[in-house]
Amino acid sequence: MPVRDASVSPTGEQWVIAHGEQEAVVTEVGATLRSYTLGGLDVVQGFGPAEWSHAGRGQVLAPWPNRLGDGRYEWRGVQAQAALDEPALGNAIHGLVRWVPWKLEGHAQNVVTLRYALRPTPGYPWCVDLQLEYRLRRDGLVVTATATGAAEATAPFGLGFHPYLSVGGDGIDTALLEVPAAERLVVDDRQLPTGEIDTVRGTDLDFSTKRVIGETRLDTAYTSLARDDDGLVRVRVEGVDQGRGVELWADDRFRYLMCFTGDTVEPDGLRRTAIAVEPMTCPPDALRSGRDLIVLGIGEIWQGSWGIRPYSL
Repeated sequence: MPVRDASVSPTGEQWVIAHGEQEAVVTEVGATLRSYTLGGLDVVQGFGPAEWSHAGRGQVLAPWPNRLGDGRYEWRGVQAQAALDEPALGNAIHGLVRWVPWKLEGHAQNVVTLRYALRPTPGYPWCVDLQLEYRLRRDGLVVTATATGAAEATAPFGLGFHPYLSVGGDGIDTALLEVPAAERLVVDDRQLPTGEIDTVRGTDLDFSTKRVIGETRLDTAYTSLARDDDGLVRVRVEGVDQGRGVELWADDRFRYLMCFTGDTVEPDGLRRTAIAVEPMTCPPDALRSGRDLIVLGIGEIWQGSWGIRPYSL
């Protein structure tokens, strides 16, 4: 009987890209950003080659990001039922592509491109072709996502990403956070949007001006994002004691930012040691609400970009 090579990673092939002192590793399973370092220091908190992604670390969230209540929805007369992989809350979570192998399309010193053909399943009965490019530049990591409608049936689609930003130190409580957002989605006890939107101004969820995270617990979907003149929204996390900062930026295709302080992650030694900042094209539960879904006809192409920039204070 053939014996599996013990050196094979649970996340498949590991593709390394580098630029100067920057290095990133992207995996075959899920096209996951497993690590990103600068001078050997973590820019994102990932996981090792002998591990697999827990708590969404570095994963690609498609064809929906975040939660989908009951996993059940109907779109233009087509009914679907996704597996409930968050059973305690009765939700399907983070889509279908984060556990499947992607195909390598190209690999050079500072860039890797992967592709996945999403085909009909009971949880998503449509066809969409996905392509991801991870590119390291002098000023950081750029991720470009392309989705193409691949069949005659028009497809609803949403996309997100799940990096945990790290500035070192013992935890994020002393870190500074800036999230240029005016509003957040109100959610119920299943973490599903109620349809209400609240201002964050003056509340403990208001990080529109950079301030210490402290004891604030975030599992919050921000919207009404303030963008710079170049159309990008920028979230910044800074560890003053470490003299390091990390900026996550996203273009206008990403209208929501989920921020998660990791209060419930496992193992508990990783709680509040990094902050997940998740650019999303649509809100949680969008396949049920229809809110801000991307709609792809045959051959129709959607593209968006986001990135991470480490910097010194």
